[in-house]
Amino acid sequence: MLKKFVMIGAMTLLFLAGPLMGDAFAQAPAAAAPPTADTGDTAFILISAALVLLMTPGLAFFYGGFVRSRNVLNTLMMSFVLMAIVGVTWILWGYSLSFAPGLPFIGGLQWFGLNGVGLEVTDYLKGSNPPEVVSYAGTIPHQAFMIYQAMFAIITPALISGAIAERMSFRAYSLFVLLWSTFVYAPLAHMVWAKGGFLGLYGGLGALDFAGGTVVHISSGVSALVAAIVLGPRKTHPDRLSPPHNVPFILLGAGLLWFGWFGFNAGSALSVASGTSGTVVTNLATTAFVATNAAAAAAALMWLILEAALRGKPTAVGAATGAVAGLVGITPAAGFVTPLSAILIGFITAFVCFYAISFKHKLQIDDALDTYPVHGVGGTVGAILTAIFATTQVNGGGKDGVLRGNLGELGVELVAIAVAYVIAGVGTWIILKVIDATVGLRVKEEAELQGLDINEHGEEGYNSEFGDRPTQ
Repeated sequence: MLKKFVMIGAMTLLFLAGPLMGDAFAQAPAAAAPPTADTGDTAFILISAALVLLMTPGLAFFYGGFVRSRNVLNTLMMSFVLMAIVGVTWILWGYSLSFAPGLPFIGGLQWFGLNGVGLEVTDYLKGSNPPEVVSYAGTIPHQAFMIYQAMFAIITPALISGAIAERMSFRAYSLFVLLWSTFVYAPLAHMVWAKGGFLGLYGGLGALDFAGGTVVHISSGVSALVAAIVLGPRKTHPDRLSPPHNVPFILLGAGLLWFGWFGFNAGSALSVASGTSGTVVTNLATTAFVATNAAAAAAALMWLILEAALRGKPTAVGAATGAVAGLVGITPAAGFVTPLSAILIGFITAFVCFYAISFKHKLQIDDALDTYPVHGVGGTVGAILTAIFATTQVNGGGKDGVLRGNLGELGVELVAIAVAYVIAGVGTWIILKVIDATVGLRVKEEAELQGLDINEHGEEGYNSEFGDRPTQ
């Protein structure tokens, strides 16, 4: 009998303890799942990357319309080939040198070949200063950020081709952009945008460059000026210059650039999420998108007004050039300024670039397609105006500018501009001199006069019925 009571009591205790033990096990902390990417932000950045890539063929058409028809394919190829060259080198070493933690002036090689660059969204920057920055974009995969930045690295050296069009050999150009993207672009990108970079917001001087005023436009514009001087003028410059052979190409290219620039600037927000700056709701992607369109429209309008007032007729080429100048000017400021400030930036940038082109003609420097007056000067003006118009009411992660009482920001921007000028100018000069001493820079005079399409590529953009031919 006693055994029965003991067994019944034991079973009763076990029955009652079961739910309690289950609750205890249920409340044991589970291992934390790693952060996952936000699907909306990831889709946004991948689409933005595609838009920025589209800008390179757009640039090819824009430049291609300006040159003589016997050089159109060569000019198109000078942009298109960057998608091949930098598309490979960026994965091998370009991204690591640009964005991996390293020195204040250049990144390390720990991400060579995308080693350690996967689909993680955070913590890949741990162990470097400043310690609070653990990722470049905490809601998208690391590789998504990498490929987005690749598109900037592709188009930037392509901009330089406008200055040396119709006379540089394709072999020399291909070698030049390979070296330039490694030794000029990568250090500047690291200094401005990377964690621990000398000039940027992640532990540097605090220069404001939302989408590439210094890294893209000043660097390419200054390099274009140096390249034009080192190569010397075309054989037909300045007495036998030809008008643009295809103005519709120019308008098509400008339209593609304007369209793609929304990915360039709005995409640099790296997220579509809204935030707050004090009591103000912010959305950087929307802000940059609106600012981009406002500045481009204002600049195109200003250019047309200047042409009509000073030359009697507004031109299609002027409208396209003005729009591009406005897009260049707003690039560093897009995520830091209000729409009204963006309009002023567009007006001012177009005005300055318009007269910069005229001044270049007086100097008789054969920057064939006005790369420095538009991108170099436009990028410089845009960087200065960013320091003037920037406001934390738009971007709490930025800084106020001169009009908000922060006079020191102008000095910081001037330092960043000066550094970009020196690195781009000196680096380009050295690279070109090395190439000239090894493989040579220019095509032969006969090839230049006959056209680079047939001599450099063995094909022509137009058949003999439509192409222009040198006079005998």
